[in-house]
Amino acid sequence: MTFLLLTLFIPLLLLYTSHLRRHASPFSPRKQRQKRIALLEELGLGLEEVGRRKVLGFFHPYCNAGGGGERVLWTAIAYVQRTQPETVCVVYTGDLVPKQEILDKVMARFAIPLSPNTLSFIPLHSRHLVHDSTWPRFTLLGQSLGSMVLGWEAMAGLVPDVFIDTMGYAFTYPVVSYLTTMPRYPLLPFGAYIHYPTISTSMLTRVRERKAGVTNSEGVTKSGVLSFGKLIYYRLIMYLYSLSLSSSQFNMVNSTWTKNHVDSVLGHKDLVMDLVFGVPPLAGVKLGLGGFWWAREGTTIVYPPCDTKDLVGYELGGRERVILSVAQFRPEKDHAAQLRAFAHLLDAHPEYREGKEGVKLVLVGGARDEADLGRVEGLKKLARELGVEAQTTFILNAPYSTVLHYLSVASIGLSTMVDEHFGINVVEFMAAGVIPVAHASGGPLLDIVVPYKGEPTGYHATTPETFSSAFHTILTLPPDEERAMRERAKAVAVERFSEEEFEKGWEGVCGAWVG
Repeated sequence: MTFLLLTLFIPLLLLYTSHLRRHASPFSPRKQRQKRIALLEELGLGLEEVGRRKVLGFFHPYCNAGGGGERVLWTAIAYVQRTQPETVCVVYTGDLVPKQEILDKVMARFAIPLSPNTLSFIPLHSRHLVHDSTWPRFTLLGQSLGSMVLGWEAMAGLVPDVFIDTMGYAFTYPVVSYLTTMPRYPLLPFGAYIHYPTISTSMLTRVRERKAGVTNSEGVTKSGVLSFGKLIYYRLIMYLYSLSLSSSQFNMVNSTWTKNHVDSVLGHKDLVMDLVFGVPPLAGVKLGLGGFWWAREGTTIVYPPCDTKDLVGYELGGRERVILSVAQFRPEKDHAAQLRAFAHLLDAHPEYREGKEGVKLVLVGGARDEADLGRVEGLKKLARELGVEAQTTFILNAPYSTVLHYLSVASIGLSTMVDEHFGINVVEFMAAGVIPVAHASGGPLLDIVVPYKGEPTGYHATTPETFSSAFHTILTLPPDEERAMRERAKAVAVERFSEEEFEKGWEGVCGAWVG
């Protein structure tokens, strides 16, 4: 079924876009010049600026979500505005709200000032096509095809001078390449900042070993036939994902974990898939859909920025007995695991339920839509069932000032996501002097909660019991040892994950393309 859908969709897409390119399409140079003039007029710039102003396009359908990925986007744009004031930035987004409302939220959530004079937004009306709820079955395939439609919509809105995908929708790249490859166009440079691979070798491993998880339901794991079918489906998606990634001129990733997985995907070659498609990823420059496939030998780690300036000044002593979670209420963040770990702590140590020794769990996070709000209601119900409702607080869509307040008073920072691609929330914990307890996987394991001068900066765990044990250890540390660990955690955050380090990495990779 998956192969049939692809064999039907891709030829139709090619025929349709070929027709558009030949008949005064929205991608023609004439139409695009008109759109660029309209953009500059919207920004209060004159017609004489059309040929002089470079336009950078940032593809970020959920730019108003307020998460770590959005901090990367806005920090990058702020850096461009500061170092290249003549450059115009456009954001392709499905957040159809006034510009000033978005800028106000960026300031409230991240304290990043942006100039409206060289920033504009191109609406993506089809964003629902990349939402997981739109595709209850064959979700990866549906979202990938949906992102191709969004790529078409973005280029119809405006073809920039450089296209940068800051969310990781790699299936847009061949669409962007094809639609902008015309005799009168120069080759459009494009690249990506990848937070999380669309598909990874670990996902294939879970299906092969029939292990249940967020991306592999129990219904599939219990069936050998369904598991085999899903494995073939995943191999197909990975093959196409590899081709799409290979078409970009530069790829940045946010962590060692992401780099390992994306580099593995870039090298993915499957003989069966080669025979099916007849276009194996050969070495060197390769002919692609209307443009060129550029062979990518690897990716570059550019750690996401953490606003350490606002955090490093917090007092390390006198912290409240608060376990703090800062994460969007999405399924993969696994807030249910946090509640179970907290319940295990209170069951093992009843003295932590109230009084002077009482411990609180505070969950601060963004809720993007009705699905997220429904998830929060489910978590509140679980808290009641576990008997921790009185000790648990949920704070939704909090302004940055509220996040800062809790970072200044909390003792422990909690992150339970398995294979967290980076974990900017964990960096914020450490920069603020909050001792982290994070799942022993992904970025928190490989890049963030790492020893400093041979001494620990936090704890890793995998089960409610081990998380609970780490909580208890921190809550009973002697004051001098506790303070020393907070100082080490702060030092790692400041030295590795500051905005300045991000800007250096961004310039090192993108400078040749966007300068």
